[in-house]
Amino acid sequence: MSRTQPSEHREEENIVENVELNIWEALIPVIALIGMLAYNVFVFGDDAISGSNQFILLMGGAVAAVVGFFNKVTFKQMLAEVEENVKSTTGALLILLMVGALAGTWLISGIIPAMIYYGLQMLNPTIFLAACVVICAIISVATGSSWTTSATVGIALIGIGDALGISLGMTAGAVLSGAYFGDKMSPLSDTTNLAPAMAGGDLFSHIRYMALTTTPTILVTLLVFVLIGLNLETKGDANTQGIMESIRATFNISGWLFLVPLVVIAMIVKKTPPLVALLIGTLLGGVFALIFQPQVVAGLTGATELTFESGYKGIMNAITVNTSIATDNPALNDLFSAKGMAGMLGTIWLIVCAMVFGGIMDGIGALSRITKGLLGLARTTFGLFASTVGSCLALNVTASDQYLAIVVPGKMFSKAFEDRGLAPENLSRTLEDSGTVTSVLIPWNTCGAYHSGVLGVSVAEYFYFAIFNWLSPVTTLLFAAFGIKIKQLADTLKSPAA
Repeated sequence: MSRTQPSEHREEENIVENVELNIWEALIPVIALIGMLAYNVFVFGDDAISGSNQFILLMGGAVAAVVGFFNKVTFKQMLAEVEENVKSTTGALLILLMVGALAGTWLISGIIPAMIYYGLQMLNPTIFLAACVVICAIISVATGSSWTTSATVGIALIGIGDALGISLGMTAGAVLSGAYFGDKMSPLSDTTNLAPAMAGGDLFSHIRYMALTTTPTILVTLLVFVLIGLNLETKGDANTQGIMESIRATFNISGWLFLVPLVVIAMIVKKTPPLVALLIGTLLGGVFALIFQPQVVAGLTGATELTFESGYKGIMNAITVNTSIATDNPALNDLFSAKGMAGMLGTIWLIVCAMVFGGIMDGIGALSRITKGLLGLARTTFGLFASTVGSCLALNVTASDQYLAIVVPGKMFSKAFEDRGLAPENLSRTLEDSGTVTSVLIPWNTCGAYHSGVLGVSVAEYFYFAIFNWLSPVTTLLFAAFGIKIKQLADTLKSPAA
């Protein structure tokens, strides 16, 4: 399923070269795309990702097609490359659909609520900041969303921190550090799926390889917050009893629920194909929902008791469409919602449109020309990594959207990494280490504006304390500079499919 799996199709695929295309002509579509995306995000704000950005990617492809026509490239050639590009993402698109399904059954089974319930019990005034990181990391891994984590538990932690006399900037920084750890590492996260799709890699291989840089970064973050906490004078208590009582009143919380994620983790470790692991995790979530949360499943269909029909309908709704579970605590209602497979269609749409743009760029020979230019500028492996990090940061600043900071550099640098003999995991990891996590550090970026508004804390206040976010690109550059765990393409081709 990976674009780098040893298959006949992949071995025969070549970069399209066009000797008549110069570097400035090759850059015209890229410059036009960035300009259009920047204006589009300025006009639509957070809503840009709902569809208009996808159309702008198609417009970027149209600009590339015009450049191709002027350089004697036929429409048939361009369309053939688009077809190959879209075909190469089939596995990633199916995984995205299954991720949405898994999120739905893990919600109604009580797995996600149980993670939140036990996470909140970790609060202690002395280690409050470090606990915020851990709690938000757990919840974000469980939900795959830093936005949901920030808007629910994050708000509660900000209030608790304020009551303890802790700086709002410190608490917000701890919340966002944990939330973006989960946003990076969760297989439920759209950015975690998007990065390997753009780089041509595999989801679980990407997560395993990303753990190499993410683990030391989060450990350093935790250490810093522990040291800060030990030197802070707090007041009052971290009272989360009300939230936990609301969870208990809605779900049957049990440690047995953790068997499902443990089974999925075991399958990932054993390198079970991602689609198989996610499907089994989804089905087990449905079974556990019927066993542990019969009243929740029945309630989703409006039934008063669980029957075969209401059980079937409740599970299928959770797998496929929006599901919301109401509690007596308004702060939890947004958290206890999932969008099922339908919720992944926006990301799938984005990937397909990105593949259209990338396919036409490849078809006219622009990617080949740009790749040669990049390899000329980045004469070392470190230079290539640094160029990728710089591009992600630049797009987060100019295009103001973390998805675009993954899509555009991912598509543009994939050929450069391949030509250097580097496995796609190197690129996908770098995209997340620099594109995903730094978006929240820029006030006018959709992520920065969102989290700042939701938490009621300005970016300037939490910037220095969002340690995980600004330390991540530093860590990935250190790994590149010292040649630590830089996977070669030959190693990927020799290994069995993940």
